[in-house]
Amino acid sequence: MESNIEKARKRFTVPACSISEESGVVTVRMEMPGVGKQGLEVKVEGNALSVFGERPGPEPRGRYLLRERRAENYQKNFTLDDSIVHDDVDASLVDGILTLKLKVKEAAKPRRIEIT
Repeated sequence: MESNIEKARKRFTVPACSISEESGVVTVRMEMPGVGKQGLEVKVEGNALSVFGERPGPEPRGRYLLRERRAENYQKNFTLDDSIVHDDVDASLVDGILTLKLKVKEAAKPRRIEIT
């Protein structure tokens, strides 16, 4: 029998995301409005980076006349290549933006070749 979390994970929204690289660090930023740290899960398994966020719905007060806000789940999956250090991911959540910082392996960083 499926748990409520397993059922919830089947219905999700893919969060808006941007990915940049600078100075050997890949930065992933995802919009996850209303998600708190306790409702967030970031996992690296093998070459897979998975992000799941759970936003609870508003507490009902009185009788709804209009209801556009609801509980929502966010999920995004990435495949990490071998140039990324898989066991060193920094994560922070500020103002509904999840930021992940992944380090690029030294061997994969661009290097300048001296011409003689």
